[in-house]
Amino acid sequence: MRNSKRNFILTLLGAALCAASIVFFSSCERIYDDLEPCPHGVSLRFVYDYNMLYANAFPSSVDCLTLYIYDENGNYVDTKVVTGAELQDENYRMILDLEEGTYRFVAYGGLACGEKTFSVLREPSAESMHTDLQVGMDIHRVAAPVPSERRLHDMFWGELTLTTAELYNEGTVKMMKNTNNIRIVLQQESGEAVDVDDFLFEITDNNSLFAYDNDLVTDGQLPVTYKPWVTGQAYTGVSIVGNNVAPKEVTVAYAEISTSRLMTKNSPRLLIKRKSDGATIVDFPIINYLVLLRSDYYKFPPYNMTDDQEYLDRESHFSLFFFLRPDQSWINTRIVVNDWVVRINNAEL
Repeated sequence: MRNSKRNFILTLLGAALCAASIVFFSSCERIYDDLEPCPHGVSLRFVYDYNMLYANAFPSSVDCLTLYIYDENGNYVDTKVVTGAELQDENYRMILDLEEGTYRFVAYGGLACGEKTFSVLREPSAESMHTDLQVGMDIHRVAAPVPSERRLHDMFWGELTLTTAELYNEGTVKMMKNTNNIRIVLQQESGEAVDVDDFLFEITDNNSLFAYDNDLVTDGQLPVTYKPWVTGQAYTGVSIVGNNVAPKEVTVAYAEISTSRLMTKNSPRLLIKRKSDGATIVDFPIINYLVLLRSDYYKFPPYNMTDDQEYLDRESHFSLFFFLRPDQSWINTRIVVNDWVVRINNAEL
């Protein structure tokens, strides 16, 4: 009888101790002064699904990450840089120990890489405010004499406001891509070969400087002239059949140009000139025609694409296909954009 009573008391005592330990560890309640305080801060995930696939491509697209931390009043707090292989892990999280409060996190992809073509104009310091943050493009790279150096290193931006918590409040920083690649193809309608060395290609735009909110700063900025980072010849592998035209393989010329963010508030133009006489054969408002590709399909769930600017920010690879006359001038009633044929009737170019 005495043993039974003793066992019962020990069982109750063990249960009480177990319950006390669970409460202690789950709530991080500090009973003794010499115990370490609970971990406090945020756990950040970085996602790049602001693309046409609506799928997270951050692990495969962002190769270096810079995070600027500001308090709720916009005062600079700290900077974190990550350049390792951990960014390629879908499960990567940035754990930040912070004092209790609400913080604004501003993330850039591509600023800390060796191949970077964008930089912060002035690195934040103790006196810096969130609104002071500006990122500019390396103009010298755009005008580099070696074509391959003109290709812009991909740059991404995202921000999040989040309040800290014990054992880390979780949040997701949504990123968007600020760089584009535009491929231009020239084909002669008669099927004759087009030599890329007969032409000069360039795109002009005022989009080299970004404000703290990722909007373009155009006041006081000079337009940028983008030139191809690669040119070449390609063969379509198909034959043309037309009036009095014998079937033949088609040789086309192509050029690829890398640009900064395209925005509907700007007016970027594509110019193609003949080298033989300097004549401009294409003077083309890019935005007007790229936005024609925003299919109505994306207006409805699950996409709910809101406007032309969202399309330009989600899409980052464009192809423009121009047809030429025998005198190497553009037949300016037709253009193919990303495999869409656009018929131009009384278009104001």
